[in-house]
Amino acid sequence: MSATSDFYRARAGECAAEAHATRLDNVRERYLRSEAAWLAMADRLMRAETMRAEIIASKANTEYEITLA
Repeated sequence: MSATSDFYRARAGECAAEAHATRLDNVRERYLRSEAAWLAMADRLMRAETMRAEIIASKANTEYEITLA
């Protein structure tokens, strides 16, 4: 299964909800750290997808220019 940013953000939301629901400080801290980690993974994946799309577009433009020459 390929991970998506939506999947990561959903897990972050679950962690946030669990952190809000618990009364134990150490458990809340653990859920908040997990939420931050899931959000960081989502952001990293979004940046990678953006960079990949830019590279593909750049290669397509280069190939187009070579074809015209």
